[in-house]
Amino acid sequence: MRVQDASRSRRVPSAARFRAWVSAAAVGPTEVTVRLVGTAEARRLNHAFRGKDYATNVLTFAYAAGSGDIVLCPTVIGREARAQGKPLAAHYAHLTVHAILHLRGYDHARAADAARMERAEIRILKRLGVANPYVI
Repeated sequence: MRVQDASRSRRVPSAARFRAWVSAAAVGPTEVTVRLVGTAEARRLNHAFRGKDYATNVLTFAYAAGSGDIVLCPTVIGREARAQGKPLAAHYAHLTVHAILHLRGYDHARAADAARMERAEIRILKRLGVANPYVI
């Protein structure tokens, strides 16, 4: 696992924390790059790959089994954590676990799939000592 920080943010978790979160959610060998970006890059990527013209908190790019990129935007993540009254590290942990589950094939397009994914997130985060992110 690699971490690339292009965000210029001073409030990002350490590579060791990202490694722990990725390991907790991964199954088998995992080749992941976690890239931290500013709002301009997050917006550009979200528009190019999802057709949404705003900076988003996390994007996941899956390549092969257990392989992919996770793009996180610290500005958006910080804003969301403050608005939701969550610890910043807990929100990063949730979004990292969420992204790894996408790499494992989880999706949330349908309600049943979303419920399955949320249950997996809650279970993994609990093992990490992180509260249920869906209870605000």
